[in-house]
This record gives sequence, C-alpha cells and structure tokens, in this order.
Amino acid sequence: MELLGAATVVLLICIACLLSLASWKGKSGKGKMPPGPTPLPILGNLLHVRPNNLAKTLEKLGEEYGPVFTVHLGSDPVVVLHGHDVVKEALVDRADEFAARGHMPIGERANNGLGIIFSNNEPWLQVRRFALTTLRNFGMGKRSIEERIQEESDYLLEEINKTKGTPFDPTFMLSCSVSNVICSIVFGKRYDYKDKKFLALMNNMNNILQMMSSHWGQLYQMFSKIMDYLPGPHNKIFEEFDALKAFVAEEVKLHQASLDPNSPQDFIDCFLSKMQEEKDRPDSSFHLKNLITSTFDLFIAGTETTSTTIRYGLLLLLKHPKIQEKVQEEIDQVIGRSRKPCVADRTQMPYTDAVVHEIQRFISLIPLALPHTVTKDTSFREYIIPKGTTIYPVLSSVLHDSKEFANPYEFNPEHFLNKNGTFKKSNFFMPFSAGKRICPGEGLARMEIFLLIATILQNFTLKSIVDPQELSITPTLSGTGNVPPAYQLCALPR
Repeated sequence: MELLGAATVVLLICIACLLSLASWKGKSGKGKMPPGPTPLPILGNLLHVRPNNLAKTLEKLGEEYGPVFTVHLGSDPVVVLHGHDVVKEALVDRADEFAARGHMPIGERANNGLGIIFSNNEPWLQVRRFALTTLRNFGMGKRSIEERIQEESDYLLEEINKTKGTPFDPTFMLSCSVSNVICSIVFGKRYDYKDKKFLALMNNMNNILQMMSSHWGQLYQMFSKIMDYLPGPHNKIFEEFDALKAFVAEEVKLHQASLDPNSPQDFIDCFLSKMQEEKDRPDSSFHLKNLITSTFDLFIAGTETTSTTIRYGLLLLLKHPKIQEKVQEEIDQVIGRSRKPCVADRTQMPYTDAVVHEIQRFISLIPLALPHTVTKDTSFREYIIPKGTTIYPVLSSVLHDSKEFANPYEFNPEHFLNKNGTFKKSNFFMPFSAGKRICPGEGLARMEIFLLIATILQNFTLKSIVDPQELSITPTLSGTGNVPPAYQLCALPR
C-alpha cells in the first residue's frame, strides 16, 4: 500500500508538470506571450535563474530567447526586455502603456500602496507631480542646490582630513554627505557626521539595499506569498523600513508644531500646507500616511543610490590610479586649487565627465530598474502581454551593449570620448531608467556625483591599502542593486 501511495504522489506530480507545460506552450508564441524557458509548477524558472545574480542570468537568457522573453519568478510570469531598442520602445516610445509600477512585494508590503516609488494610478501621479514641483521650488536642478552641495562638500573634506592619511572605510562619510543634501530640502536641516541617530539611519538604508539585493531578498520577490508566513532574515528588512519611517514621523510632528503656511521651509511644510488645502476632500492623496511614506521615499532615494555610486566610483579609481591621475590633471588645468568645482566646469572637463559616466555605466547600479507593468492587455511586437504582467527592463543589457561600448565589461572612460578628446553622448546611457518612471532625482544625483568626486580628487590623492591589481571590483551582491565590496583607502592631501 505504501508503494501504491508513493506511486500516486509521483503520478500526480508528473501530471501537474505536464499540465503546466501544456498550459505554458499554449500561452507562448507569436500572437501570445513571449517565449521563454518552460516553468515548473510553483518553482517557475528557479532552476534557470540565479537569484543572487538575476540580471546576469536574464542577460544570458536574452541571448537565447531574443529581446522579449518570459520567465516565471515563482508562479508569476515576468516579461523581460533585453537590449537598447526594446527597452527604449517600451519605456520611451510607448511610455504611457508601460509607466505603471510592477509587482515588487518588498516595496508593496513596506509602503502599502502609498508614496512615490512603489505606488500606481492617480494618487501616485498627483503626489509625484507635487513632489517634482516642490523639489524644483527648493532649488532642484538650479544654482541654489549646487551651492548646498558645495557647502556640504566642505564638511566632507573636513571629515576626510581628520583621517590624516590613515586607512578608512568611506561608506558612512559619503552617505552622510549625500544624505544631508536631500535632508536640507526635505527636513530643512543637515545633521552632523557624528550624530549617532543619523548614522543609525545611514546604516538602516545601507542594510535595505543589501537585503533587497541578497539571496533572501530575491527569493522574497519570487515567493512572497509563502515567505510572508515563514521566519528568516527576509523579515528583518521591514524593521529597517520601520526605523526610517519612525524617524520621518518624528520630523513631521516637529513640523506640524512649527508650521507657517505662508512661509514653508521645506518639502514637509509644503505637503502639510497641501493637506490643509484638501482637508475637506475625503479622497485626497494628501494625508498624513502619504506624507510620511513620500518623505521616506525621497529620503532613501536621495541618499542610498547616489552615495553607493560615489563609493563604487572611488573603488574604481583606486583600481585604476592612472585614470585618477588624468582626472586630477584636468581638474588642475580647468579649476585649479583655489576655488570649488562647479557644474559649469563639466563642459570644460570632458575626461572627468567621461569618467563619471563610465562609473555609472560600468557598475549598472540598479541592473533591472524597478519593475514596470501594463494596465491592460498590450500588443508588443508580435506578442500579447496580459494586463498586470510584471515587466523587467534589463538596464544592464543596455549599459553593457557591445554594439555601443567596445569593451562593455572593462572600466574605460574612452567609451564616452570622441577621438579628438571631446565628450561623446550616448543614447544607451540609462542608469536612471527612462520614460515616465525615470528617477525624479536624476538631475540632483548627476550634480552630486560630479561635484563630490571632483572635489575629493581636487584635494586628495586616493591610495589603495593593497596592490590595485588585488582589488576586487565585482559586486558582493547583485539583485535589486549591485553592491560594491567593502574596502578601505588612504586620502593623501595634495
């Protein structure tokens, strides 16, 4: 009887697999879902992808199945866009159809449909427009924000000077510097680099990127319905989110007590004033929970990705000291040592501009962008993408395209230079994504990356504590983001 029972189980599993295969074959092909590897019941294509390096796996599948294909992450189908032409066609040429945020369980559980990053529909549109307008009013993309970055760079130089040429890990120093710029807009103040509460928040943000990019984070993306009920490290990420939101909630209370609607000092004040205007509208998107979540989104988005990009960039300059030397030569020629770098210098510094672009291209910080979706059945190329299907635009496949970049897996500023040494623009440069979901802080991030790297190299020569040949520049984690290896450097005054 036991043998009979075991045989029944095996038979049922085989039938389930055959039904799944038949169903999948029936749904894919021309005029249907894009092709892809055959999924297993429940597991989907877990055997075909590596959760700890999903982007690289999808790039390899793209070589096999073409620019548009389907993978099942768990039981849910995901349509993958691989390569510049198809990513541009979806996100830019057909932006309205592909603008909605796709399924991202960590963000959905953390933000509960509120805020700017993980939300959709009309409330998202209203709050995003309001946020962009408010950020512009407080100097985003203008000279006033450039001056804030320059002021903050003085505090950063002061901290680096304190190391007196001894080895140090730049992680939290860079996080504090970058975060203080967005803090000045959102909270109306900056924080000291030794402020324990502020450093704890930087640690929370660092942990979130690491956890989302970890094996556990990627498995949660695939099997959230099961993992919501299971213990494990994946649950700790929500404690990090809660700690950051508790800090934001405290700041909101302070702002409520001191609010002058006629003279708003920062983003929170503006949002509170908007809440007052719409207090009689029961369906208003401007309410306390959305204020906390939207402020949190701006706080973390304006800190972690930019600071990680600069940290990864300094590692690449340690690895390539000759490139660092050439940047310093250009800084000395164009800026000298007596004044601070400014954004206007960038047009006169093609090599430095090329290095900054190459850092962002090479590291491909958010390799899959954040997921998109379609809000109705959508005809795309020769396929039909069903309503609600998650879309992964593989940005790394654009940034590492060998047709545009001769040696895509080598760090080489020549990728952004013409033969005569002038800067060469590229339509393949999409580190901030593209279309209607492009990062709203792109202008600020590009300004910060250029100014902070130029300021650091104007004042210091960066030295590795090991032979540069021995430095690893391979991400320690590659999931939602590419996380650089930990390292130390010595900053020697010039």
